[in-house]
Amino acid sequence: MVALVSTVAYLGLEARAVEVQCQIAPGLPAFRVVGLPDKAVGESRERVHSALAALGLALPPKRITVNLSPADLPKEGSHYDLPIALALLAAMGVVDLEAIADFVAVGELALDGRVIASPGVLLAALHASGIEKGLICPAAQGAEARWASGVEIVAAPDLISLLNHLKGTLRLPVPEPGEVDAPERRADLRQVKGQETAKRALEIAAAGGHNLLMIGPPGAGKSLMASCLPGILPELTPSEALEASLVASVAGLLEEGRISRARPFRTPHHSASMAALTGGGLKVRPGEVSLAHLGVLFLDELPEFQRAVLDSLRQPLETGEVTVARANAHVTFPARVQLIAAMNPCRCGYLGDPALGCSRAPRCAGDYQSKVSGPLLDRIDLHVEVDPVSAADLALPPPAEGSDAVAARVAAARRVQTARLEGSGRRTNAELEGDLLERFATPDEPGRKLLAQAAEAMRLSARSYTRMLRVARTIADLAGAETIGRVHVAEALSYRRIAPRA
Repeated sequence: MVALVSTVAYLGLEARAVEVQCQIAPGLPAFRVVGLPDKAVGESRERVHSALAALGLALPPKRITVNLSPADLPKEGSHYDLPIALALLAAMGVVDLEAIADFVAVGELALDGRVIASPGVLLAALHASGIEKGLICPAAQGAEARWASGVEIVAAPDLISLLNHLKGTLRLPVPEPGEVDAPERRADLRQVKGQETAKRALEIAAAGGHNLLMIGPPGAGKSLMASCLPGILPELTPSEALEASLVASVAGLLEEGRISRARPFRTPHHSASMAALTGGGLKVRPGEVSLAHLGVLFLDELPEFQRAVLDSLRQPLETGEVTVARANAHVTFPARVQLIAAMNPCRCGYLGDPALGCSRAPRCAGDYQSKVSGPLLDRIDLHVEVDPVSAADLALPPPAEGSDAVAARVAAARRVQTARLEGSGRRTNAELEGDLLERFATPDEPGRKLLAQAAEAMRLSARSYTRMLRVARTIADLAGAETIGRVHVAEALSYRRIAPRA
């Protein structure tokens, strides 16, 4: 007899159905797992053997073969332990096959029989919902799995409790969905003294989902203003929160099934590798650009990142997704992020300051800023110069307007965009393209003339031209204007930086 148990394989944010087939046949004692298992799956034999021994069960002295079908699909991760154990127990006659036929099982086994957490349970629960089956998962992740509607969840703390539940002698409690965390305010714009131009650019970036680059000397407040951005961005909608949580689930970052309505804010160090930023590794996992999906990716000290690492962001910024190519699979993760970057104008950081600047100016600025490629800069909508803050500015009282007032204007602009783009699959002005761009971001005649003249004088690329239209549309939305006018185009052009400051 062959016992069958359903489980899943994760390919990016896609859950592929996998059937665990277990056969106990006459022959020399052996326990083999086949079907392209990786090291973790191959080692499940020892974990399953020890877990069954903890229950007082011994493996039959026969040939045990476990096949993970389809056999040509690579299997990675420790979540195959539980389905392998259930298939083996069913083949041994300990578990009734009908009791597990309508479930998808995922979970790692400890040597003492405990069922412990493994990444991707939310994705497995959504897969189970799609095929109208229940889900057997670790008790620690029951709250996470409950976010998938219409799924019977069996959250087992250990193997013996699960067996008793399946036999009807014990009823495991139905888990409650994890809590929804309220957004936490990291910093308030009232902490920023001066920098009115930069704060205006930050507001525009938040309102339209645009990328922003801040260039200025050390201590000018670039990092502080970036940390204020989450406080002025609107909360994630329920569907967006679930979408962002799927990435966190695959990465194993959902603690106690808690889902947050706050937009992700990721700040990788400049020593991050390409795999850390865009995803990959021996076991393909989402990188920082995917963990920031529907939120903010903040890159401080931009030129200090390796150039190849920065250039790997060019495609995700354009398409909103990142594909990790492997010889046996192509894994795609979502990466619709808002890039916020900060950098010094030169290596010493004090270009243009006669007292603090180095003797290599302005050549040092060109050398330093050339570490960031032109194509990447072309994908950043807003470039803003952040001036140094004087002691007199710091002595001033906090500004009257804080993050709450700016957030209200941003929310109003986002509501206009949501109504305008309803049914289009787009969320913000930063995603306008094609017919939508022509329909909603065409300036009036004076604005069109100004943009044409500026495009010729500044030698804007087609991409830069398009991005200027998107920024102008956002500025008009903040102003409550139906049509993009000359003043909106002029402000958008003022945030386009064309040369290093000397």
